[in-house]
Amino acid sequence: MPHADSAMIPAGLDKVAFWAHVHEQLRHLLAGQRDWVCTNLANASSLIYNSLYACPEFGSGERMVNWCGFYLHPTLFPAPRFSAPAAAPPAPERLLLGPFCGKPACQLIHVAPGRARGVCADAYVHRRTVLVPDVDAYPGHIACDGETKSEVVCPLLLRVPAAAGAEAEAEAEAEAGAERALGVLDLDCLALGGFDERDRDGLERIAQLVVDACDW
Repeated sequence: MPHADSAMIPAGLDKVAFWAHVHEQLRHLLAGQRDWVCTNLANASSLIYNSLYACPEFGSGERMVNWCGFYLHPTLFPAPRFSAPAAAPPAPERLLLGPFCGKPACQLIHVAPGRARGVCADAYVHRRTVLVPDVDAYPGHIACDGETKSEVVCPLLLRVPAAAGAEAEAEAEAEAGAERALGVLDLDCLALGGFDERDRDGLERIAQLVVDACDW
């Protein structure tokens, strides 16, 4: 099957079935690929965006999803092979724009204590999905696109393996079950209340699929 056909949506799906279908299509699309930036996140944002575009509930008019993409911790990006001697490394207190579909977006999101604000920062810092029915009513909302009315942001959480060895027993106990926040998956919609709990649940499964499919 051509890769582009992954975004084709069968008729008559409700939201639960829609997200299950997108999850399954993405699982096949990511199979055998471990590179996050050049393949997996690029294909994930494209598949989600175009699947939503093909879905009657999201694909047209005032209910259209107008942006889908990722913001990532800067240490995840490949180091430049050539740079000026005085070039400073990216600050760890912010997220940088990753692969996306939609209009040009904010290039960075501050997440440092005292500077963090907005939906993406809250999802990243608190490590929980944030569902916003009205972005204009959300404290500190960052308007990348003034037409956006609602938003949902899922954190990308990588489980940290427990340390091994008797000499690290205390560290292993502390780290067991811990999670590292890598970034966020962000979707915007032109309609008020464009997303609900079914979208949140479907996107959380997709976010975890993306995390598990990549070498970070």
